[in-house]
Amino acid sequence: MTGNAVLRCTGLSKTFSQGNLTVPVLRDVNFAVAQGEQVAIIGSSGAGKSTLLHLLGGLDTPTAGTVELDGRDIGRLSDRQRGELRNRALGFVYQFHHLLPEFSALENVAMPLFIRRGPEAEALQRAQEMLGKVGLAHRLMHKPGELSGGERQRVAVARALVTEPLCVLADEPTGNLDRKTAESVYALMLDLHQVQHTSFIIATHDPALAARMGRIVTIDDGILKEA
Repeated sequence: MTGNAVLRCTGLSKTFSQGNLTVPVLRDVNFAVAQGEQVAIIGSSGAGKSTLLHLLGGLDTPTAGTVELDGRDIGRLSDRQRGELRNRALGFVYQFHHLLPEFSALENVAMPLFIRRGPEAEALQRAQEMLGKVGLAHRLMHKPGELSGGERQRVAVARALVTEPLCVLADEPTGNLDRKTAESVYALMLDLHQVQHTSFIIATHDPALAARMGRIVTIDDGILKEA
């Protein structure tokens, strides 16, 4: 990839210690994603896909190497600066939706905007608009326990996109959904990508989803390769 990257890692490695053993999970990964690019990360369970996403999102610290988000080395930022950058530039979608059960769909989607401490009315308005885009305008006040699995995952997608991030990191975003519901979530993410020009990095076991991405990379035994 040439030109400016939204997200880039250089020489990224991660090793975990288990007793007297050290287990290398990622080995010298070099990877970059351009604005609006869609990348699928594929590989077997335990290959390092989730670890890579956590490092790219600044949720974990690498053993070696650097991660740059919007041109800033996140390893050189304070916890507060890192959190502010993540809130502005990244959205996250997980296999399990991680919605807050005591809050409504509307409040869950608005939460990243509440964290910014901007006007509450504006945050709720933007959250309502995003829920409309994911087809849940009629479920604004429902709590997660009152929603189906597919609806909860659509709320999670709306939450990831409400800040209009530069990049969304998605870890098996449809892993717990049936094929029909998964298909609707795939289509939704791709449609929103076209509108917002957000980059997507999606770790997946699903060859159908991977085939829809503009680029596929593979992790095998901690080593990343272009497919």
